[in-house]
Amino acid sequence: MAYVKNLFDKNFLEYASYVIKDRAIPDLEDGLKPVQRRILHTLFEMDDGKYHKVANVVGACMKYHPHGDASIGSALVVLANKEFFIDRQGNFGNIYTGDEASAARYIECRVTALAKDIFYNPKLTEMVDSYDGRNREPVLFPAKIPTVLVMGAEGIAVGMSTKILPHNIIEVLEAEKACLAGKKFQLYPDFPTGGLVDVSDYRDGNGKVLVRAKLDTSDPKRIVIRELPFGSTTESLINSVETAAKAGRIKIQSISDFTTENVEIEVKLARGVYSEETVDALFAFTECEQSISVNLLVIRDNLPAIMTATEVIQHHAKALVKILTRELELEKKELQDKLHLRTLERIFIEERIYKGIEKMKTAKGVEDAVISGFKPFMKEIGPRGVSPEDVEHLLRIPIRRISLYDINKARTEMQEIQARIKVINGHLKSIVAYATAYLDGIINRVKANEEVGRGERKTKVGAFDKVDVKELVRKELELKYDTKTGYLGTAVVGEVAAEVSTFDRILTIRQNGTWSVADLPEKAFVGPGAWWIGVADKEALSGIIFTIIYKEKDTGFPCIKRCVIEGWIMNKDYSLVPEGATVLHVDTREKFSFTVRYVPKPRFRIFKEDFKAQNFLVKGLKAGGVRLAKRDAAGVDAK
Repeated sequence: MAYVKNLFDKNFLEYASYVIKDRAIPDLEDGLKPVQRRILHTLFEMDDGKYHKVANVVGACMKYHPHGDASIGSALVVLANKEFFIDRQGNFGNIYTGDEASAARYIECRVTALAKDIFYNPKLTEMVDSYDGRNREPVLFPAKIPTVLVMGAEGIAVGMSTKILPHNIIEVLEAEKACLAGKKFQLYPDFPTGGLVDVSDYRDGNGKVLVRAKLDTSDPKRIVIRELPFGSTTESLINSVETAAKAGRIKIQSISDFTTENVEIEVKLARGVYSEETVDALFAFTECEQSISVNLLVIRDNLPAIMTATEVIQHHAKALVKILTRELELEKKELQDKLHLRTLERIFIEERIYKGIEKMKTAKGVEDAVISGFKPFMKEIGPRGVSPEDVEHLLRIPIRRISLYDINKARTEMQEIQARIKVINGHLKSIVAYATAYLDGIINRVKANEEVGRGERKTKVGAFDKVDVKELVRKELELKYDTKTGYLGTAVVGEVAAEVSTFDRILTIRQNGTWSVADLPEKAFVGPGAWWIGVADKEALSGIIFTIIYKEKDTGFPCIKRCVIEGWIMNKDYSLVPEGATVLHVDTREKFSFTVRYVPKPRFRIFKEDFKAQNFLVKGLKAGGVRLAKRDAAGVDAK
């Protein structure tokens, strides 16, 4: 058994770790899940400026992704619909209506220049073997912007999940610039479907937001939905409106969908109903308003970590500086290598050093002749000197190139290289300013709408007035109780116990002193002679003192208990009195008098006694009652 348990524990941990890290949760560095990273890597490899059939991209990506074509295809469509890194051609579905994309063999895509600028740098990207060992794939892209905030992400792993809302790319980049400058910044979500958002409880990416549709109420007899709340489609929103109408929560005549490039859902109202009085009901009972809980969980340093939007920006501001520094240093080194070789080539050709190898008969002699030929020019060559690799490069120069060598052109090229190295050195000295300029460049490209279809903020940020559902729902139903049969509900024939709505919960105190709270019933058995029936509203009940007068099971002595009902579990029975006790009276008045009648017995002259309920303390629900007398009670008369 111990072996089996250890085996299960080991396998579960490996599976959980794999799902968390390699499938469901995006990485902080490039903001991508593994399948998205592999799709972009495939597009980078295939990139020739032309569109590629999505089916071909999926097939090529299967070299890296071991989970089949369906998962790759759906992930590619979702990534393409973000509009940032994949250029689309064909029907990729509709984020407004929820329509699916066409088959992969019909639609085409290619990687955008923005994606190549932000992600692509093979010289700085760490690569590992693919799952079958035949290819190489990136561990992480050196992303220059906080992609995880720009695109958002959603994923469910083992024991944890992530829900990151998308943000406006320009606002994210401006926040990164502010962070580089040491200034304060604040980020709020921005959704491609538009709408409105209340961020008062956003808590920097780990709270919740309220999202609403944008409603046009200019016509008093119809409401037009112009923008959708995040997470809804026209179909799901229309279904929610129709469901609310069937339940009688809103009164409409018809609902029509005229959505094309822009959302347009027309809700015609019933006779006698107007736009202003229907708006709150739409927010309360349909998908026109939704609450979204967010959880900014990412993979950071190979471990899951909950971060704030501010922390993500701060991390990427530092990462941008590091990446740009590495790129500049790499370019500088390559230019220095190129300049060194161009210098050697110029001297080799201009000074005819190649003439010195004509009489040499061995490779060693050739190499020594070349190196010795450069000795008079070592000051010009610099401290790197001439290595055997340099000699090998020089000896591979074709005769045609030597004969056509243009001295002026070579000098101009070397001057350009030196000028570029000087510029790079300036960037390295003021790397923060260079990083800020880089972000400005991306912002200008987005604003010019060269590649990204979403530059300006689409979702309006504001504070919503809370809609009280209970105030909207009229108490149009009658809760009736048949005292003889003991049935209670809206479909029962009997006395009206209370006027209720469909959202009310009902508190019932039965004849034996047990009580419970349940949803509004059509017909339910609670027993005859129930003491109290009413709406279970915690605020209202907090002001009601229940006084229960009962007699003990064994002695028959009368007792009184006063308490307040404050909390409960739905459909669970509770008892106000000890087991077997007989309830004589239940009252909800704060002050009243009552008379206890005793069973007549010999030698007793007093057969009743008066009491005032307010003279007894209000205690907890579980507290015992207070004994009123040591005599057998016959009944109670309340005044």
